[in-house]
This record gives sequence, C-alpha cells and structure tokens, in this order.
Amino acid sequence: MSIKNNLRLIKQNIPDNVTLVAVSKTKTSANILEAYNSGHKIFGENKVQELEKKHKELPPDIEWHMIGNLQKNKVKYIAPFISLIHSIDSIKLLQEVNKRAIQNNRTIKCLLQVHIAKEETKFGFKTHEIEEILIKAKEFKNIKITGLMAMATFTDDIKQINKEFKAINNIYKNIKNHNIHILSTGMSNDYKIAINNGSNMIRVGSAIFGKRN
Repeated sequence: MSIKNNLRLIKQNIPDNVTLVAVSKTKTSANILEAYNSGHKIFGENKVQELEKKHKELPPDIEWHMIGNLQKNKVKYIAPFISLIHSIDSIKLLQEVNKRAIQNNRTIKCLLQVHIAKEETKFGFKTHEIEEILIKAKEFKNIKITGLMAMATFTDDIKQINKEFKAINNIYKNIKNHNIHILSTGMSNDYKIAINNGSNMIRVGSAIFGKRN
C-alpha cells in the first residue's frame, strides 16, 4: 500500500482524540512530501542533523517533533523551529532548552520521558521523580511541559507491554493538575495497546512508510 493509504487506514482506526506523529527518520523528503500532500503535517525525527536538513527542504507549516535522545549541545540547532520535544530526560537538558528558547524569543513545548521498560538502555526519569521535576520545571519560563512520553519494553509479551502502559497512564492521570494533557506512548508494533491504556499521541513509522532502510 502507498504511504497515503497507510496513513488513511491508521487514522480511520484510531480515536479522534489521538494525535498521529508520522515517524519519518531515515525516510527521504520525497516520502515525507507524499504524506504531507495527503494532508498530514506532524512528523517525528530522532536525529538533529536529519531534522534540521528536512526542516530546510520541506514546507514551513510542518510541525516537527524531536522524538529521539537529545544531547544538550544539539538543542541550539532545533530551538528556532521545533514544535515539541518528546525526550526530556534531565534537568540540565530542560535548562538548555529554556536558554535556547529565550535566545529565539519563543516558548518550547516539551514532554518528560519516563523510564517504564525493563531494558536499562532506555532513557528517562524514574516514575517517582516526575512530580518533583514538574515543580522544578516551573522555574523555566520559556518551556512548557505539556505531557509525558514513554516506550514499552521491546517484547512479544503483550501482558508486559500492557502493564507498562497502564503504569504510565496512572502516573499521567495523577499529575493532570500540572496542566498536563499529552501522553505519548505507542509505536507501530504496540500503539493499539497504548491507546487502550490512555495514550493520546502515538509515534508510528514503519506502519506508514514501510520498513526502515
């Protein structure tokens, strides 16, 4: 199926309140344009250099999301245009994003990445740290924490994935008094489980664009 048809099929089968981020990492600008011309404008990248290049090449009304691990020294390259950073995993990174947002005279929206998976290789705050980080983040006037992001363990064990998404949804529900409204969980292989556990933003790549190069 074409990229356009893949997008249509996914959108038909997710609730209206769920935002679809088309994960375009490793895909060409032509691939992204095919999705864009079908009416989709929200794309996610995981490498700053690739994101910066595509931002210059593609239409200016695309909403770019940074979904990969973000190093402090790379923030300055995306600060002028980024719509949402999904992968805030330290106070130092928050400080840097705030600093670069001030320099660009804008407010940058961010999600706190929470570590819920079994794999130690995954990044993110521990679940018990979230409330404290949200309070601390209020000191930074040019960032806005709008929600949480998490990745489940890469496994075929649906019970395990379900358990992890349920846990992050419970945390999400408990912190809504901090004006939090985004729960970004779920990718091509598990987004349906994520949606069943409260996700309202999913990051889907291969189910739209085909297998990665």
